[in-house]
Amino acid sequence: MQNIIQTQDLRFAYTGPEGVSPVVLDGVTLSIAEGSFVAVLGHNGSGKSTLAKHMNAILLPSGGTVYVDGVDTRDEEKLLDIRRTVGMVFQNPDNQIVANVVEEDVAFAPENLGVPPAEIRQRVDDALKAVGMYKFREHAPHLLSGGQKQRVAIAGVIAMRPRCVVLDEPTAMLDPIGRADVMRTIKALNRERGVTVVLITHHMDEAAQADRLIVMSKGKIVADGAPKQVFQDVEGLATVGLTVPQTTQLLWQLRQEGLDVPLDALSDEECAQALAALLA
Repeated sequence: MQNIIQTQDLRFAYTGPEGVSPVVLDGVTLSIAEGSFVAVLGHNGSGKSTLAKHMNAILLPSGGTVYVDGVDTRDEEKLLDIRRTVGMVFQNPDNQIVANVVEEDVAFAPENLGVPPAEIRQRVDDALKAVGMYKFREHAPHLLSGGQKQRVAIAGVIAMRPRCVVLDEPTAMLDPIGRADVMRTIKALNRERGVTVVLITHHMDEAAQADRLIVMSKGKIVADGAPKQVFQDVEGLATVGLTVPQTTQLLWQLRQEGLDVPLDALSDEECAQALAALLA
């Protein structure tokens, strides 16, 4: 499978008025396959959001290299192509909404890319249907719920027809209902449309829904694998300030009491089955 994003020994430090700050990314090497769903997990200051901003050249490396579909992100002549390939969705949807009507907001990016009007109409309708917001196309964004606003923000990125969407903590400001709506949208984009998804999150239950989980700490990758594999290292994750899903935590505690239960039962249903088997 082709890699859509690659980093090689990526290093980065912010530069401020007092000089260069401590290193935020310290030798990050990874590949993200096209069509995959990858979650990046880490405590505050781990470097996960800084990594996200390198994936469509919002930030450029202090050292090492980032490639998007084989193109070096430092190639200024390819910047527009890079951002057409990788779209970004941020934490606060209010910072991404620029129009007074939902469909006009979704049309904003394609218009700026010079897409013909007839195709813009098609893209807007398609994007809003993809996120379940088509019936709200004539609504004012400020009257929507937080989850609905975030889905409109995602639609605005989809309308650019990117092959990859990077979402930087898109549910951080949402209630549980809004979080669930956004996660359903993200999974549908990946599984029904084949869009590569990179989800930056601090919610364990969201990370558990990905195909692959990358754990960061102090600017380095400290774990990389399937969520069922990574979350089994309960003590290792605790050393970098992270918890595990409640299902894994419960099963781990039972293991500490000497009970023979699996640690890879992440979902509520899998955990319930494991407990039922234990009781039987």
